[in-house]
Amino acid sequence: MFSALFDAARNSPFKTPLSRAQCDAGSERALVPSGEQRIQAAASREVEFASNEFYALCAVGGILSCGLTHTAVVPLDLVKCRLQVDQAKYKNLFHGFKVTVAEEGARGLAKGWAPTFFGYSAQGAFKFGLYEVFKVQYANLIGEENAYLYRTWLYLGASASAEFFADIALAPLEAAKVKIQTTPGYANTMRQAMPKMMGEEGITAFYKGLVPLWCRQIPYTMMKFACFERTVELLYKHVVPKPRADCSKGEQLVVTFAAGYIAGVFCAIVSHPADVVVSKLNQAKGSSAFDVAKKLGFMGMWHGLTPRIIMIGTLTALQWFIYDGVKVALSIPRPPPPEMPESLKKKLGVE
Repeated sequence: MFSALFDAARNSPFKTPLSRAQCDAGSERALVPSGEQRIQAAASREVEFASNEFYALCAVGGILSCGLTHTAVVPLDLVKCRLQVDQAKYKNLFHGFKVTVAEEGARGLAKGWAPTFFGYSAQGAFKFGLYEVFKVQYANLIGEENAYLYRTWLYLGASASAEFFADIALAPLEAAKVKIQTTPGYANTMRQAMPKMMGEEGITAFYKGLVPLWCRQIPYTMMKFACFERTVELLYKHVVPKPRADCSKGEQLVVTFAAGYIAGVFCAIVSHPADVVVSKLNQAKGSSAFDVAKKLGFMGMWHGLTPRIIMIGTLTALQWFIYDGVKVALSIPRPPPPEMPESLKKKLGVE
């Protein structure tokens, strides 16, 4: 009785060809996929490496990784900037937080969040998106074997090229951020600061810090990408007890985070003197980067290093974690650590 009912339901004339195919017990696969099957197929489809879609999605990953992380650490960044420009008032990291909260309340720690979010989102899009572009183009230019032999130089060149353009996008908003955070009473929001800066100094107000920004960010980014890429390679070779292909996505992301933090510590040290100059420059109207550096002296350019190591180490680790996580979520290709090409193995007699 029940079998007859099931047969009648399966062969019902009111069913569509799609649902009839899905109900056919003897059919291993529906001729037309269901909506759920189409979603699963789309999710399992990996984006073509080095395609326009690949680069665009990498830029999206850069927006999320840089925009979110820099905004999350605005309180630490604010105190760091104030330590750099007024060491007498803000004696150390904890004292800086205490003075800021006492004078402006807890909300004062969020000053500059808007230019931080928009500025570093734009920077992240160029930084990560163009890094992938330049890495592929430079590798094609020098050939597979040289791309492996000189891969550290490849990472350095691609990241420096990407950061050059990223800083042009960042500079106006970085200038507004520093002005809000380090000049008492100047402005409380981005909407107040940017028109005021334009009225006082014109367009130069937004780009006078571009050269020191390049001096800060290009070495930072070169270290960030080259150190990260090589650290990942070394971790899988000497620390992780199994090949990357055998690691779960979660285990791979843990390696990403660890390599990112190690890279971040070196980034902070390499780029710190230029960071101090940028902070001081945007506070001192009419001064040049050379004037500021001369006035600060060698030791003066290391103020605020400890909070910056904490901030940049955490930032860099989180940025790589988010960026790699976005790649996993969007099925963006994540090439394994580089291996010696077969042609080079034959030349060198390597087994």
